[in-house]
Amino acid sequence: MRQALRGLTTRGRAFVAAGITASLCALLLGQKDLLRVGILLVALPVVAALVVGRTRLRLQVRRSLTPNQVPVGSSATVELALSNQGRMPAGLLLLEDRIPYVLGHRPRFVVDRVSPNWRRTVSYPVKSDVRGLFQVGPLMLTVADPFGLVETSRTFTRSQHLLVTPRVHKLPEIRLGADRAGSGENRPRAIAAAGEEDATVREYRDGDDLRRVHWRSTARRGELMVRREEQPWQSRCSIFLDARTISHHGHGPSSSLEWAVSATASIGADRIRRGYVTTMLGGPTTLSAITHRSAAAVHQPLTTQQLLTECATVEEHKYAEIGPLLSVDRFAQEPSLVIAIVGACGSDDITALNRWRTSQATGVAIVLDAASWAVGAEATDKAARLTAATDATEHELRRNGWRVARVRRGDQLATVWSGLGLRSGRIA
Repeated sequence: MRQALRGLTTRGRAFVAAGITASLCALLLGQKDLLRVGILLVALPVVAALVVGRTRLRLQVRRSLTPNQVPVGSSATVELALSNQGRMPAGLLLLEDRIPYVLGHRPRFVVDRVSPNWRRTVSYPVKSDVRGLFQVGPLMLTVADPFGLVETSRTFTRSQHLLVTPRVHKLPEIRLGADRAGSGENRPRAIAAAGEEDATVREYRDGDDLRRVHWRSTARRGELMVRREEQPWQSRCSIFLDARTISHHGHGPSSSLEWAVSATASIGADRIRRGYVTTMLGGPTTLSAITHRSAAAVHQPLTTQQLLTECATVEEHKYAEIGPLLSVDRFAQEPSLVIAIVGACGSDDITALNRWRTSQATGVAIVLDAASWAVGAEATDKAARLTAATDATEHELRRNGWRVARVRRGDQLATVWSGLGLRSGRIA
């Protein structure tokens, strides 16, 4: 009852106020008819509160989300199966499913009467132009009287999550030079020349499991050696996404960050499809590894699904330098291909990228010309400085042997990727 009285609507409170005022005036003026009106105005909300407060619904909700993962710009369908498991009827019900506004307007349904064994199924579409992991639900139920004097709300606990992944583009097949390091006849000959034992061990790195120490190689070389986790002939690719706030401009789906995330997802999915053991740096897993000082999850090979999930949840962060983001890489064997998708970089960032890319690995860099994404006053104030910094980044990476593509707003990833297979990474 108290909860129902607390649920008085504006109309209900107005009835109570008007009833009290009319009753006081009737007592002062000696008007019995006015007193009856005042009592009626007060009694109506009280009776409505009693009725709503005694409503004991046993409403059951079954929710389905189909599909639970969609690319940006695609729709999913939420279906709610409602049923009254109790024997008591109910009056007016208002149902609202709580969803983020990026998925659309919150759906609202009105049920004028709920009888025993009542059942109904309702559905509505959700669509997002923004990637991310979004909570769908829970359902909020509002019980109201027919006059709109009292409302009480109850919220169900169950909800689901919709994963909106970045758009994945189909990429043309190109030769990057790293292909020869991971498959074909060249790799077995290299193993035979170096010896099987040498090919399956490497130097110890901080964080390696001591149970993987190869004592025979350690004794022969005089330094701690560990066994590699993967077979030595597997092609390996490591992708770095620069999601620093200082590297990007623009807002929403048309920002440089969204272009970079889509490129990361597309390139990673393409490499996985071609048989590369693929890892990703710069995403949420990397930030978590830095925070918790545990790199175990970072160097785990990704499936396409894991890659899309990682890319879907990428957010800009405040790191000023690239170095800490690359230092958590603990690949059991050096990758044959490293791909960096970066904005303008300082000298320390270039050094970190060169250290990350070993002498045997093919380095591919996609440099975002963030100035082309800047708009308004942002473009006027920063365009010249950003362009100069991007020029320097492109020059230094080429000078250090990277294959480099510069990207401006409006460039198509497939065209950029195709160009990387043709151009040289060194300055003539």
